[in-house]
Amino acid sequence: MSDAQTSGTATVQGGTRAATSVEELRELRDPRTMRAFAHPVRLDLLETLALEGPLTATEAAALIGQSATTCSFHLRQLAKYGFVEDAGPGGTRERPWRLTTIGYRIPEQTGEPEVDLATDSVLSVLTERIFDRARRSIDERRRYSARWREVTGLDEGVIFVTPDEMAEVKRSLEEVLFRFAARLESPAARPPDAVPIELLICSYLMRPEQEAAS
Repeated sequence: MSDAQTSGTATVQGGTRAATSVEELRELRDPRTMRAFAHPVRLDLLETLALEGPLTATEAAALIGQSATTCSFHLRQLAKYGFVEDAGPGGTRERPWRLTTIGYRIPEQTGEPEVDLATDSVLSVLTERIFDRARRSIDERRRYSARWREVTGLDEGVIFVTPDEMAEVKRSLEEVLFRFAARLESPAARPPDAVPIELLICSYLMRPEQEAAS
Protein backbone atom coordinates (compact mmCIF):
# COMPACT_ATOMS: atom_id res chain seq x y z
CA MET A 1 0.00 0.00 0.00
CA SER A 2 1.29 3.48 -0.80
CA ASP A 3 -0.43 5.04 2.20
CA ALA A 4 -1.17 3.94 5.73
CA GLN A 5 -4.83 4.66 6.32
CA THR A 6 -7.48 4.75 9.00
CA SER A 7 -11.16 4.58 8.14
CA GLY A 8 -13.08 7.55 6.78
CA THR A 9 -16.78 8.46 6.88
CA ALA A 10 -19.32 9.60 4.36
CA THR A 11 -21.19 12.66 5.65
CA VAL A 12 -20.65 15.93 7.49
CA GLN A 13 -22.47 16.27 10.82
CA GLY A 14 -21.99 18.11 14.08
CA GLY A 15 -18.83 19.90 13.01
CA THR A 16 -16.95 16.74 12.07
CA ARG A 17 -15.44 16.77 8.59
CA ALA A 18 -15.90 13.31 7.16
CA ALA A 19 -14.32 11.83 4.04
CA THR A 20 -16.26 10.10 1.30
CA SER A 21 -13.20 8.52 -0.34
CA VAL A 22 -9.54 7.82 0.33
CA GLU A 23 -8.61 11.01 -1.50
CA GLU A 24 -10.57 13.08 1.02
CA LEU A 25 -8.85 11.62 4.08
CA ARG A 26 -6.76 14.15 5.94
CA GLU A 27 -3.10 13.69 5.03
CA LEU A 28 -0.69 13.93 7.96
CA ARG A 29 2.48 15.32 6.47
CA ASP A 30 3.78 17.81 9.02
CA PRO A 31 6.30 16.00 11.30
CA ARG A 32 5.15 17.83 14.43
CA THR A 33 1.52 16.94 13.74
CA MET A 34 2.47 13.32 13.08
CA ARG A 35 4.40 13.06 16.32
CA ALA A 36 1.49 14.62 18.23
CA PHE A 37 -0.81 12.02 16.67
CA ALA A 38 1.37 9.00 17.53
CA HIS A 39 0.80 8.97 21.29
CA PRO A 40 -1.02 6.02 22.90
CA VAL A 41 -3.39 8.12 25.03
CA ARG A 42 -4.21 10.41 22.11
CA LEU A 43 -4.88 7.46 19.84
CA ASP A 44 -7.20 6.05 22.52
CA LEU A 45 -9.01 9.39 22.70
CA LEU A 46 -9.36 9.70 18.94
CA GLU A 47 -10.68 6.16 18.67
CA THR A 48 -13.15 6.64 21.54
CA LEU A 49 -14.49 9.89 20.11
CA ALA A 50 -14.96 8.15 16.76
CA LEU A 51 -16.93 5.32 18.36
CA GLU A 52 -18.87 7.28 20.97
CA GLY A 53 -19.23 10.80 19.59
CA PRO A 54 -18.55 14.02 21.55
CA LEU A 55 -17.29 13.44 25.10
CA THR A 56 -16.04 15.55 27.97
CA ALA A 57 -12.59 14.84 29.38
CA THR A 58 -14.23 13.14 32.38
CA GLU A 59 -16.42 10.92 30.18
CA ALA A 60 -13.47 10.00 27.97
CA ALA A 61 -11.34 9.24 31.04
CA ALA A 62 -13.87 6.70 32.30
CA LEU A 63 -13.83 4.91 28.95
CA ILE A 64 -10.07 4.70 28.38
CA GLY A 65 -8.91 4.24 31.98
CA GLN A 66 -7.05 7.53 32.41
CA SER A 67 -7.57 10.47 34.72
CA ALA A 68 -9.72 13.41 33.63
CA THR A 69 -6.68 15.67 34.04
CA THR A 70 -4.62 13.50 31.70
CA CYS A 71 -7.40 13.38 29.12
CA SER A 72 -7.96 17.13 29.34
CA PHE A 73 -4.27 17.77 28.62
CA HIS A 74 -4.13 15.41 25.65
CA LEU A 75 -7.41 16.70 24.22
CA ARG A 76 -5.99 20.22 24.28
CA GLN A 77 -2.90 18.97 22.47
CA LEU A 78 -5.05 17.23 19.87
CA ALA A 79 -7.00 20.47 19.43
CA LYS A 80 -3.74 22.36 18.92
CA TYR A 81 -3.00 20.18 15.89
CA GLY A 82 -6.53 20.23 14.52
CA PHE A 83 -7.69 16.71 15.42
CA VAL A 84 -10.47 17.71 17.82
CA GLU A 85 -12.46 20.81 18.65
CA ASP A 86 -14.51 22.14 21.52
CA ALA A 87 -18.11 21.10 20.89
CA GLY A 88 -19.78 22.62 23.95
CA PRO A 89 -21.83 25.78 24.43
CA GLY A 90 -20.10 28.80 25.89
CA GLY A 91 -20.11 29.31 29.65
CA THR A 92 -20.08 25.64 30.66
CA ARG A 93 -17.41 24.43 33.06
CA GLU A 94 -16.57 21.16 31.31
CA ARG A 95 -17.35 21.03 27.65
CA PRO A 96 -17.43 18.08 25.24
CA TRP A 97 -14.84 17.53 22.52
CA ARG A 98 -15.51 16.16 19.07
CA LEU A 99 -13.40 15.03 16.15
CA THR A 100 -12.81 17.46 13.34
CA THR A 101 -12.05 14.60 10.94
CA ILE A 102 -12.56 10.85 10.95
CA GLY A 103 -9.89 9.17 8.85
CA TYR A 104 -6.26 10.00 8.05
CA ARG A 105 -3.62 9.26 5.44
CA ILE A 106 0.06 8.85 6.28
CA PRO A 107 2.26 9.16 3.20
CA GLU A 108 5.23 6.84 2.78
CA GLN A 109 8.58 7.54 1.09
CA THR A 110 8.13 11.24 0.39
CA GLY A 111 11.86 11.84 -0.05
CA GLU A 112 11.75 14.39 2.77
CA PRO A 113 13.93 12.92 5.56
CA GLU A 114 12.08 14.53 8.47
CA VAL A 115 8.67 13.53 7.11
CA ASP A 116 9.79 9.98 6.35
CA LEU A 117 11.28 9.62 9.84
CA ALA A 118 8.01 10.80 11.40
CA THR A 119 6.11 8.38 9.14
CA ASP A 120 8.26 5.48 10.35
CA SER A 121 7.53 6.46 13.96
CA VAL A 122 3.77 6.69 13.40
CA LEU A 123 3.64 3.39 11.51
CA SER A 124 5.61 1.67 14.26
CA VAL A 125 3.16 2.85 16.93
CA LEU A 126 0.10 1.98 14.84
CA THR A 127 1.44 -1.45 13.83
CA GLU A 128 2.17 -2.44 17.42
CA ARG A 129 -1.23 -1.17 18.54
CA ILE A 130 -3.18 -2.93 15.79
CA PHE A 131 -1.42 -6.29 16.04
CA ASP A 132 -1.55 -6.34 19.84
CA ARG A 133 -5.31 -5.92 19.61
CA ALA A 134 -5.54 -8.57 16.90
CA ARG A 135 -3.63 -11.05 19.07
CA ARG A 136 -5.90 -10.34 22.04
CA SER A 137 -8.97 -10.81 19.88
CA ILE A 138 -7.93 -14.36 18.99
CA ASP A 139 -7.89 -15.27 22.68
CA GLU A 140 -11.21 -13.50 23.29
CA ARG A 141 -13.11 -15.08 20.39
CA ARG A 142 -14.19 -18.01 22.55
CA ARG A 143 -16.41 -15.55 24.40
CA TYR A 144 -18.19 -14.44 21.22
CA SER A 145 -21.63 -15.67 20.39
CA ALA A 146 -21.74 -18.47 17.83
CA ARG A 147 -22.96 -16.05 15.16
CA TRP A 148 -20.07 -13.62 15.66
CA ARG A 149 -17.57 -16.49 15.71
CA GLU A 150 -18.87 -17.52 12.29
CA VAL A 151 -18.31 -14.11 10.69
CA THR A 152 -15.06 -12.95 12.34
CA GLY A 153 -11.55 -14.34 12.63
CA LEU A 154 -8.54 -14.75 10.40
CA ASP A 155 -8.73 -15.05 6.63
CA GLU A 156 -5.49 -15.53 4.72
CA GLY A 157 -4.73 -16.14 1.08
CA VAL A 158 -2.08 -15.69 -1.59
CA ILE A 159 -2.63 -14.03 -4.96
CA PHE A 160 -0.27 -13.58 -7.89
CA VAL A 161 -0.83 -10.06 -9.22
CA THR A 162 0.90 -7.21 -10.98
CA PRO A 163 1.18 -3.76 -9.32
CA ASP A 164 -1.75 -2.53 -11.43
CA GLU A 165 -3.87 -5.51 -10.41
CA MET A 166 -2.97 -4.99 -6.77
CA ALA A 167 -4.08 -1.37 -7.05
CA GLU A 168 -7.43 -2.66 -8.31
CA VAL A 169 -7.70 -5.06 -5.36
CA LYS A 170 -6.93 -2.22 -2.99
CA ARG A 171 -9.59 0.04 -4.53
CA SER A 172 -12.18 -2.73 -4.28
CA LEU A 173 -11.49 -3.27 -0.59
CA GLU A 174 -11.60 0.46 0.09
CA GLU A 175 -15.03 0.64 -1.55
CA VAL A 176 -16.31 -1.99 0.89
CA LEU A 177 -14.97 -0.06 3.88
CA PHE A 178 -16.47 3.25 2.76
CA ARG A 179 -19.85 1.58 2.17
CA PHE A 180 -20.30 1.38 5.95
CA ALA A 181 -18.26 4.43 6.94
CA ALA A 182 -21.15 6.80 7.64
CA ARG A 183 -22.15 4.62 10.60
CA LEU A 184 -18.88 5.46 12.34
CA GLU A 185 -19.83 9.11 12.53
CA SER A 186 -23.59 8.87 13.05
CA PRO A 187 -25.01 6.56 15.76
CA ALA A 188 -28.46 7.08 14.21
CA ALA A 189 -27.26 5.33 11.05
CA ARG A 190 -26.31 2.14 12.91
CA PRO A 191 -28.73 -0.83 12.96
CA PRO A 192 -29.76 -1.82 16.51
CA ASP A 193 -27.53 -4.91 16.55
CA ALA A 194 -24.48 -3.26 14.91
CA VAL A 195 -21.21 -3.35 16.85
CA PRO A 196 -17.77 -1.90 16.00
CA ILE A 197 -15.62 -4.31 14.00
CA GLU A 198 -11.99 -3.60 13.20
CA LEU A 199 -11.06 -4.88 9.74
CA LEU A 200 -7.33 -5.10 9.12
CA ILE A 201 -6.13 -5.23 5.52
CA CYS A 202 -2.43 -6.09 5.44
CA SER A 203 -0.71 -6.73 2.12
CA TYR A 204 2.99 -7.44 1.64
CA LEU A 205 5.42 -9.09 -0.73
CA MET A 206 6.09 -12.70 0.28
CA ARG A 207 9.44 -12.72 -1.54
CA PRO A 208 10.64 -9.11 -1.71
CA GLU A 209 13.95 -10.22 -3.19
CA GLN A 210 12.12 -11.22 -6.37
CA GLU A 211 10.70 -7.71 -6.78
CA ALA A 212 14.10 -6.17 -6.14
CA ALA A 213 15.61 -8.35 -8.88
CA SER A 214 12.95 -7.61 -11.48
